[in-house]
Amino acid sequence: MLKTNESALVEFLLQCQPGHPRTRGNWEVDHQGNPFLLPSIGGITLNVQVGDPAFGWAGDHVEPGVSCTADTHKPFEHPNVGLQLYSCVGNTAAVTSGEAKGENGTVIGHHGGSEHLIVEFARSVKEKMTYSDTIMIRAKGQGLKLTEYPAITLFNLDPDLLKKLKIREAGDGTLEVPVTTVVPAVCMGSGIGSAHVAKGDYDIMTSDPETVSEYGIDRIRFGDFVALMDQDNRYGRAYRKGAVSIGIVVHSDCLEAGHGPGVTTIMTCAEPSIRPVIDPNANIADLLGIGSGAGPVGKKKKKG
Repeated sequence: MLKTNESALVEFLLQCQPGHPRTRGNWEVDHQGNPFLLPSIGGITLNVQVGDPAFGWAGDHVEPGVSCTADTHKPFEHPNVGLQLYSCVGNTAAVTSGEAKGENGTVIGHHGGSEHLIVEFARSVKEKMTYSDTIMIRAKGQGLKLTEYPAITLFNLDPDLLKKLKIREAGDGTLEVPVTTVVPAVCMGSGIGSAHVAKGDYDIMTSDPETVSEYGIDRIRFGDFVALMDQDNRYGRAYRKGAVSIGIVVHSDCLEAGHGPGVTTIMTCAEPSIRPVIDPNANIADLLGIGSGAGPVGKKKKKG
């Protein structure tokens, strides 16, 4: 088992509520110059969940599950900044009001720009929710460290989820991390250059069909763990040859130039201390039995 500083982590209760679907109220334009009006960020999204394909939706930047905010009117101010920065992938979320009171969900990640925290709840729970419901996040994980692998930095990761990622110590100073997809640096777009990765995401660009097909990017699912090659996320999002970052896919493919499936970072190194290993089931839905991983009778859905 990987040794960590879990006992030193600070644990918060953070409060939020579902955020209404957002739109600019005007035409958007895709990377081919075509205007479109389609569903986008935010909302209690009833028919989209982790484990579902991130491609093929009649939408742009679609967020699965429930998009949450501490203050939808001030997304870049307190308390929403704290909600974004301290909530970690794998944290437990509990509904504390309304018809869905007592139901639990799981934090999937953060979406930059909209500044939403994305939480997976079963559809039966979402059907009972309203936009005035209160959700409490048991936030734990920011500051998590691998004490025997100082070259690897962790962000946005619940320590309990870390234990379930099936990471293997290779014995040569590297960790083998299961991922569904290995993404080349040339594909990384919107979000590059951000000062840090403790909130928000950045996008895998999908404007070049040949590259998308070559790397199997069009098979990515919501909740997939993916490897971003030559991407150093320690002090922001930057290109560095040999660096590796691991993240989770939090929103759908996009039509706008420079955009595509969004990735929240959970692990990064400036040198090749992380070795990605392909596993079609390296998805939070399959690991935790949520979303499509729960299945109609509890049977896990495997990636084709």
